[in-house]
Amino acid sequence: MTLRTLLDRYIFTELLYPFSVSLGMLCFIMLTRELLRLVELLVTKGVGLWAVLNVFAHLLPSFLVLTLPIAGIIASITAFGRLSLDKELVAMRAAGLSLLRLARPVMLFALLVCGMTLWLAQWGQPWSSINLKKVALSLLRDQLVLALERGSFTEPIPGMTIYVSDKGEQPSGGIFISDGRIASEPRVIVAQDYRVLIDSASDQVALRLQDGVIHTKPDEIDEYQLASFSSYDLKLSLNQSGYASTEERPSYDQLVARLNASQWRDPWALRRLTEYYKDMAFPTASLILCMLGLPVGIVSKRSGRIGGFAVGVLVIIAYYVLNVACEFLVTATAIPPFAGAWLPNSVFLVITLVSFYRMSKQ
Repeated sequence: MTLRTLLDRYIFTELLYPFSVSLGMLCFIMLTRELLRLVELLVTKGVGLWAVLNVFAHLLPSFLVLTLPIAGIIASITAFGRLSLDKELVAMRAAGLSLLRLARPVMLFALLVCGMTLWLAQWGQPWSSINLKKVALSLLRDQLVLALERGSFTEPIPGMTIYVSDKGEQPSGGIFISDGRIASEPRVIVAQDYRVLIDSASDQVALRLQDGVIHTKPDEIDEYQLASFSSYDLKLSLNQSGYASTEERPSYDQLVARLNASQWRDPWALRRLTEYYKDMAFPTASLILCMLGLPVGIVSKRSGRIGGFAVGVLVIIAYYVLNVACEFLVTATAIPPFAGAWLPNSVFLVITLVSFYRMSKQ
C-alpha cells in the first residue's frame, strides 16, 4: 500500500466521524416533534412498540434527504479545519501534494453522499410515502381496536370518546360513542353491537354499528333529534390519525398540461414542476456542498468541531434562502422552473470553483 493510498484512507476516515455525529444530531433534531408523537402513541394510546418503530422507519427517508447534504458539508468543513489547525495540511502541501490531489477522498465521499441522496429522493421517499399510508391506516385501526377492548372511556382520535360496557349477554356488551369531531354538530351514538372495518382504497377505518340510536342537538335552542338504525357505518378518515397520507403527486404530463392551459401562470403547477427538477438538482447539491466544505474548512480552521457545525449550517441556510428566492421568482413567472431548480446549484458551483482556485494559489 503506497503512502498516498494511506493518506486517502486517513482523510476519508477523518470525514466519517463528523459525518456520523452530525447526521445523527440533525436527524434527532428534525424527528423531535415526530418522536414526541410516537412516544404518545406508545404510552397513552397503547400502540405496540413494533408499530411505532414501523412508523419511525417510514418517516426516516424523507428526513435523510434533507440531512445528508448538511452532514456532508459539516463533515468536510470539520475534517479540513482540524487538519489545517494541527498543521497536518501544511505538511501535506509541503510534501508536494496539491489541493486538488488532497480533494480526491473528499470527491469519493461526496459521490457516496450524492448517491445516497439521489436514491432516497428517487426511490426511498416514494416508497415510504406509499407505505406510510398503509402503516397509518393500520395504526388508526389498532388505536380503535384497543379503545374498544379496554372497557373504559378512551379517546382513540381527537374529538371522539368511546366506551364499551362489560360483556354481558350481547356479543360485545354494547357501545357508547361521543362524537365531537364537528363542533357545530356534536352527537351521541349508542349501539348494541359493533364491528371494525377497514377500507384501504378510501383510506378509512369504520365502525359498523348494529341496532342503536343517534342523539343529536342542532344549533337551534330547545331542539333535539333522535334517530334509530339497524345498521350504521361510522367512518374515521385517515387524516384524523396522527399520520395522514401524503398528497398524491401529479405526473409531469399533468403539470405541463395544466400550465399550458393557464399559459404558464399557475403558481401551484409552477412550484410542483420545480420540485420535479429538484429531484435531480438537490442530490447534485450535496456533491457541490461537500466539495465546498474543503476550502471553507481551511479558512475557518480555528472554529473546531462545534464551529464546523455552525459554519456548515450557515452555508446550508444560505443555500435554502437562495432556493426560496428562486421559488418566488418561479411563481412570479420571472424565471422558468428548470432555472429555479438549478440556479442555486450553479451559484454554489461557481463559489466552490473560485474558492478552490484561490486556496490552491496560497
